[in-house]
Amino acid sequence: MLQMIMILFPVGILSGIVSTTAGLASLVSYPALLSVGIPPVFANVTNTAALVMTGFGSTVSSQKELGDHKKDLIKVLPLTIIGSISGSFLLLQQPSASFTKVVPFFILLAGLLLLTQVKKTSANKQEIALDGSTHSHKRTVISAIVIIAVLLVGAYCGYFGAAGGVMMLAILSSITSMPYSSYNALKNVSLGASNLVATLIYAFNSHIYWWLVLPLGLGLFVGGYIGPKIVRIIPERQLKLVVSLLAFGLAVDLFMKAYF
Repeated sequence: MLQMIMILFPVGILSGIVSTTAGLASLVSYPALLSVGIPPVFANVTNTAALVMTGFGSTVSSQKELGDHKKDLIKVLPLTIIGSISGSFLLLQQPSASFTKVVPFFILLAGLLLLTQVKKTSANKQEIALDGSTHSHKRTVISAIVIIAVLLVGAYCGYFGAAGGVMMLAILSSITSMPYSSYNALKNVSLGASNLVATLIYAFNSHIYWWLVLPLGLGLFVGGYIGPKIVRIIPERQLKLVVSLLAFGLAVDLFMKAYF
């Protein structure tokens, strides 16, 4: 047990940093849980429970970014929570193994979408309101699509979650004029809430390895606190490029595991 704690705490720190900078926490934490012998579905729900601490850590660290965008958070948060509830119950009825064949394509699409935004910064993008409050019919339609997309990402995070943060980053990057650090903070808090809701559902309907959640979660809190501070000092374009490339790598890895 002590050996597992010594493994999972530093893994949690690294995972929290990766989560709050790139949206790829499960690239680190989920395989770590599998490596200590946790069955896949239980590793999935245990990972979700631990990831709640990333949301807390990033919320504490991102007060500067969140302060000016509370209205945007109020728009995004309910959508991810509603989606997470539906995705969590879907996992309990339909184990995530059945979803593995399509997940790589979702991640690849998110990576491609984010890559198209690499050359666009907050200075040259036009914002589209999540509530559809624009004068253009076209923008209203796009806003409706965005709302559906955020709901689906919430459901995906409640169901499986690998690279769910990248998907959210890709959506927010394509519609908002905020700097990366701001919509990254919205992503961190909203998906943290999504993980919390999913954990409450799993606690009563599945099996969470709570004694593993503690060291992993503590590490995730520390990493979640550090991540937003890193985002403030790295240029937006470089961050998007790195996240896109990591998403492509994860998509290829999951594709190979699902089909070969």
